[in-house]
Amino acid sequence: MNTHSRPSDLRITDLRVASLVGVPFRSTIVRIDTNQGISGYGEVRDGASRSFALLLKARLIGENPCNVDRLFRAIKQFGHHGRQGGGVCGVEMALMDLAGKAYGVPAYALAGGKFRDRVLCYADTPNSPDPQVLAERLIGRRKLGYQFLKMDVGINLLWDVPGALIAPPGAREQTTTMHPFTGIRVTDKGVDLLAEHVATVREAVGYDIPLAVDHFGHIGVDSCLRVGRALEPFALAWLEDLVPWQFTAQWRELTTALATPTCTGEDIYLAENFRPLLEAEAIRIVHPDPATSGGILETKRVGDLAEEHGVAMALHMAASPIATLASAHIAAATHNFLALEHHAVDVPWWNDLVTGLPNPLIEDGHITVPDKPGLGFDNINEELFREHLDPAFPGFFEPSEVWDTEIRRDRLWS
Repeated sequence: MNTHSRPSDLRITDLRVASLVGVPFRSTIVRIDTNQGISGYGEVRDGASRSFALLLKARLIGENPCNVDRLFRAIKQFGHHGRQGGGVCGVEMALMDLAGKAYGVPAYALAGGKFRDRVLCYADTPNSPDPQVLAERLIGRRKLGYQFLKMDVGINLLWDVPGALIAPPGAREQTTTMHPFTGIRVTDKGVDLLAEHVATVREAVGYDIPLAVDHFGHIGVDSCLRVGRALEPFALAWLEDLVPWQFTAQWRELTTALATPTCTGEDIYLAENFRPLLEAEAIRIVHPDPATSGGILETKRVGDLAEEHGVAMALHMAASPIATLASAHIAAATHNFLALEHHAVDVPWWNDLVTGLPNPLIEDGHITVPDKPGLGFDNINEELFREHLDPAFPGFFEPSEVWDTEIRRDRLWS
């Protein structure tokens, strides 16, 4: 029996944040407090503004956090694609953490129960222009027990190679220009060099382990087709984010032409916005980031929608253990789940940011889904949090009263 909570009487009393660096990137941790002494934690997506979460505070004070769906419907209008979804998603994770603690059940139970006890993780790996160095890094991941790998292969390897790229003046510096508009083309020489790079790595790590590829660079669909065809002999797990997710017709063209699975979705907000890609049969693997797609329950909806279209779901993630655990609960509760990204293999203190978990949390390339209430950890490691606070925002869950009465008129209809 849960003796410390009366869920029907639970009310939100405060929302505060602490911003960390190196977890593996910059992330803001959300803490929602209640009138019964229970706190819930969530995480704003790496690189996103902490204000995306704080602006939601006035809309949550006095509400029952167990009404996760109702509150999500009220705040989801304040999120958007990419990092702009981070505040809504971080709050949703914290609400699910609180609801689980209030009812004494793990978050996956609130999402409908679990299909698996262990979640497969795929390890991202730092890039290197030397394929032998990259191969050694990937082999190192295998030695740590990871059974699914990812590497970067793109035009950053070609810029200084004469004859490998054709590009308009200034194209190298225009990193905010979307792929179809850069005018950058990969030559036959460039395509061959990228294929040789992947061949060296694949031969070294072996053909008995999935190996995905990401970060091709801002090139148009024609160059993507040529590179994709050249990489087909290496039986890659997927080709990720070849072009921006918005261009459904281009994704359909890529998916139809290539024998390697196509994968995108880390910057898409809400399940409804995955629908065009899925209905057009434009991708083979859907790849939401729960810190953008809508948190736990909404990302579960993404997975269910993808399953209806015969598409598997992998999860993008570069976060502290808090958002990683939220993702593990999604993975446990989603039938067509494939693998969860882990981007912090090289952060030695990552596991210690929270308490009450196995150490290491990831063993043999898997996370054992925790059965403790909420997200499944006991508490944050306050000392370690303080050591890694963002110098630009060094406060540790400081008071946030300035956001209590933020002006609001939220109704979207008259």
